[in-house]
Amino acid sequence: MNADDFPTPDVEIDSIEPETLKGRIDDGEDVTLLDTRMESEYEEWRIDGETVESINVPYFEFLDEEIDDEVLAQVPDDREVTVICAKGGSSEYVAGELAERGYDVNHLEEGMNGWASIYEAVEVEGYDGAGTLLQYQRPSSGCLGYLLYDDGEAAIIDPLRAFTDRYLDDADDLGVDLQYALDTHVHADHISGVRDLDDEGVEGVIPEAAVDRGVTYADELTTAADGDTFAVGDATIEAVYTPGHTTGMTSYLVDDSLLATGDGLFVESVARPDLEEGDEGAPEAARLLYESLQERILSLPDDTLVGGAHFSDAAEPAADGTYTAPIGDLVDEMDALTMEEDEFVDLILSDMPPRPANYEDIIATNLGQNEVDDDEAFTLELGPNNCAASQESLADD
Repeated sequence: MNADDFPTPDVEIDSIEPETLKGRIDDGEDVTLLDTRMESEYEEWRIDGETVESINVPYFEFLDEEIDDEVLAQVPDDREVTVICAKGGSSEYVAGELAERGYDVNHLEEGMNGWASIYEAVEVEGYDGAGTLLQYQRPSSGCLGYLLYDDGEAAIIDPLRAFTDRYLDDADDLGVDLQYALDTHVHADHISGVRDLDDEGVEGVIPEAAVDRGVTYADELTTAADGDTFAVGDATIEAVYTPGHTTGMTSYLVDDSLLATGDGLFVESVARPDLEEGDEGAPEAARLLYESLQERILSLPDDTLVGGAHFSDAAEPAADGTYTAPIGDLVDEMDALTMEEDEFVDLILSDMPPRPANYEDIIATNLGQNEVDDDEAFTLELGPNNCAASQESLADD
């Protein structure tokens, strides 16, 4: 039975929009979630939080006319419960079954797909370059992007294909012309929006060093080499070649104030080195990463902000709500940044997390070797990003 086959409940079931649920979690409200997806899906990714109680009972446990008492006993009956599934069909059905038995329930509109559609823009208050810098945040996967605008012009760094229209609408609302869409590298966890934005008249930019991976559309876009600059009003974005996570990894220094590091350095971790070269090539990639960190990133002034392309549950947001931090603070807090090379390499290779879901298909799509429609692209990138080395092994003891 798929989500479209579930009958409409006999009782009216309230739905809650994903943004409303996130707002409650952000406000510190106690939230109880009943996730009716299969256990394997639940274990791969789910909605978490300090005040979130999450219970996994697959939907098929609720299909019998007489639901087992042991199943019902897993569902709290003394508080409101929000039922969740993948797309909203089975959760509404399960919520209906529970409501008929006296439970206080609602269900999440469009399920985890709806959760994955949340995309928030937060101003980087610590940015002190020309213009204004926003950080886009996608809580379902931890993806981050950056919108710089000044004097009627704008640029987006690491855009997501799923939110192409959002960037264009935001630019219109701000009264600016979106000039550039820049990728830091060939992403392995989400489908890039650079080509779609280029089709809409925005100048797409990819790292020159990434072309040799097999990018099929390089001639159609602008390529950025180390030291190249892009003017956005009175602000300047400079390409800084930082290989390691990938051979083409390129950071972007935004008006000497924030370094958009892609997947090279995060506020809670550093990059994993195995997604392009595999396990055999990971040690050499790790050495490249060490060199990039020490010579290209940590050599910048201590007050330069770092903003990665992702954040994980281990990341603590800054006071302004963004996942950014000064380089000096990261050096003080992250042991990996002060290690000798051999120790660094051994550490990040010691405990690799699972690879991102569908990463091979996503890479092929971002290279232009695989064509998918918008729905397929959205489905491919559902789930956690897992582009960082293990936070547990890198944490400061």
